[in-house]
Amino acid sequence: MTELTRRYLKFFRTGDRVAVALFVVALAAGYAQFGAVASLDDVAKHFGHVTDSGTIQGVVGLSGTVIGLGLAVLRLSSLGALPLSSLADRWGRKRVLRQIFTTGLIVTSFAALSPSYWFFVACFAFARPLLSASSTLIQVMTVELSITAVRARRLAFIAAGAGIGAGLAAVLHGLIRGPNSFRWLFASALIFLLCVRPLLNMIPESAINTSTRPSARIGAVPRDLWFRLFIVAMVAATIGMITGPANGFAFVYGEGVLKLSPHLVAFVVTLSAFTGLLGLILGRRLADRIGRRWTTAIGVIGSALTSTFAYSGGRSSFIVGYMVGVTAAGLLAPAVAALATEVFPESFRATTGGWFVVAGVIGGIIGLAVFGYVSDSVHTTLTINALRVPALVTFLPLLPSLLLLRYLPETKDVVLSST
Repeated sequence: MTELTRRYLKFFRTGDRVAVALFVVALAAGYAQFGAVASLDDVAKHFGHVTDSGTIQGVVGLSGTVIGLGLAVLRLSSLGALPLSSLADRWGRKRVLRQIFTTGLIVTSFAALSPSYWFFVACFAFARPLLSASSTLIQVMTVELSITAVRARRLAFIAAGAGIGAGLAAVLHGLIRGPNSFRWLFASALIFLLCVRPLLNMIPESAINTSTRPSARIGAVPRDLWFRLFIVAMVAATIGMITGPANGFAFVYGEGVLKLSPHLVAFVVTLSAFTGLLGLILGRRLADRIGRRWTTAIGVIGSALTSTFAYSGGRSSFIVGYMVGVTAAGLLAPAVAALATEVFPESFRATTGGWFVVAGVIGGIIGLAVFGYVSDSVHTTLTINALRVPALVTFLPLLPSLLLLRYLPETKDVVLSST
């Protein structure tokens, strides 16, 4: 028996089978969430009106303000992840995850029937908080079901699942072509539901400490946790300010402005899976060696710089910026997931995870609003570097907030407590 075979057999022992189940659930949630972004250019052209004006609306069918508003609505709907996540501190992680994950995929499939752009937005706005809360609970359960030595590794594994799901949505968008290709993409969420839901039975329930019950109000946390929560929320808002426009406008910019073919976009996304994996491996190692705080700061700064570069030139800049940006996102993922959960006690860990989502939503909405408004205001015609100024104005202002990380405890060697 080879060493590689022994490693695979070891990986699929009971504890790691749980990690595999969480990985697949994260993949399905990532796929369903990213479908709206991956197909946005097709959706805009289908429900909009393409002209020869040279503006964003002329190129992609809808104005930057309308697209940004639709993406902002999707972000805003994610605020519902807070009460849904908070319920897991009362009713149990597994019970809540099963219900919201199932409902989220079903509603995503309804978007295949969209008669208008805003119906499409409404479907994803309903599904988004369900899937965001699912992703939050997956991270919380991964932390609670892992010992200190393997926690960052498993968080990187889960982040890889979410990234692969998002990448798969982009790849299928490039391969499934036709006037109604986006409808097939949304309908495929039902296939994931049928295949993945049985795996939820493999995931054990996290034992929630019953000696310290959550506050009566959903979303409430003890006063002595407020400062830590504020710092974590500022980090989440900064990430949202960057990733909201960087992800939301990426395919519209690449396909609509730079005229990259959907097949080339699918190829770039496929290649970025390897750069993302590199980022995850590096991020896991850095999180365990230099700590969660420093790795988080490096990842956020890297995401801001690479996203700015992607919007600052032609095709080469976009492709390089996108691929290196995926590396930065991979580097960030395990560290920020660990940091956002390990600094809080078990009794409120799902609730604080919900607040992390809320802060990211607020940052994303602000980012989308600023990016869309500046892109419409600065340029009357759309050129290959027209989004450079919106990127600079949107991605960089909140980076000094990372200095707040020094006030959080370093948790890389901490054994989790349930109190």
